[in-house]
Parts: sequence; C-alpha cells; structure tokens
Amino acid sequence: MELLWFYIAVILAISDEVHSLILWRVFADFYILLAGILKEILGTNLALWIAHEGLEAVFHCIVLSLLFLSLELGILAAVVHFMVDFFHELFGLKTTWLQHRALHFVVESFFFMGLFALIGL
Repeated sequence: MELLWFYIAVILAISDEVHSLILWRVFADFYILLAGILKEILGTNLALWIAHEGLEAVFHCIVLSLLFLSLELGILAAVVHFMVDFFHELFGLKTTWLQHRALHFVVESFFFMGLFALIGL
C-alpha cells in the first residue's frame, strides 16, 4: 500500500480545487448557461445539484484515471468524492473551506487505506 492512498487523496483535493478554479473563473458564463439549461430539463434544484455533482465526479474520474493510469481507481475516487459531497449536503454540515477539505481528505484517505489493505496492496 505504501503511500498510494495518500497520493490519491492529495490529487483528488488538487483536482477539486482545479475544478472549482476552471469552472468559476474560466468558464463561469458557460457554466451558468449550462445550469439554466439543465434546470429547465431537470425541473428541480435537487436534480440540478445532483447533476452538478455528477459532472464534477466525471471530471475527477478523468483526472485521476489519466494521472494514475487506472480507470478503476478514477471511478472509485470519483464515487467516494461524490458520496462525501452528497452526505455533507444531506446532513447540512456547515463547514469552512479548510474543514471541508479536511473532511474530504480524511474520508477519502480512510477509504483507500481500507481498500488497499483488503486487496493486499
């Protein structure tokens, strides 16, 4: 296992920040238009939010799959990241930026530590 779990969690955190930077600074106008189109198609804010998180998960899947040359790892990282965001919002946790990053890092690290321990990496 060594430090692979750590590298995955760090890259996932960097990927999340890059995702925010790209969408809210570079493509903000496009993203707002896309949100309006999706809102019309999906009909509810909840469905729109899930679509947003799903698109973010796809971004993370692509980034991690390319960096670690493993589609399975990219998919697992994206699903774990999606679940942390989903349950974070579901439970209504109000966190600062640092607390949010720490929550992601801890949960994602524990997930991959446990997974790699189970499969013997």
